[in-house]
Amino acid sequence: MFGYGLLNLGSLVLGLIALALPIVMLVMQHIADGRRWVMLSVVSLGACAISLCLQLFYSAHLVRIEDWSALMDTADAAAWVSAGLLVCTLALNTLALAVHRGGSPSTDERL
Repeated sequence: MFGYGLLNLGSLVLGLIALALPIVMLVMQHIADGRRWVMLSVVSLGACAISLCLQLFYSAHLVRIEDWSALMDTADAAAWVSAGLLVCTLALNTLALAVHRGGSPSTDERL
């Protein structure tokens, strides 16, 4: 019913979500709910993992249908972009959590 091209679209959308969530955490660091930060970080890392998994499924599909030219054309780019997504997601989540942990004190600590 739906084509395997949706795997690429899903991978792109989830990759953007994986990158956007820690940026949202950095921009909105004034919110002091610790559980929300952990949840957003877990969702970001999960979106990154699912995005990478969808890329593997798409590559497996290309192997299954023996579309060697498409596989050879996209393998290097997919590998580099996947590695970049992983590194950026981990770095942004680490930065966001470090900023949140060392961020402004809550109202209870100021009193």
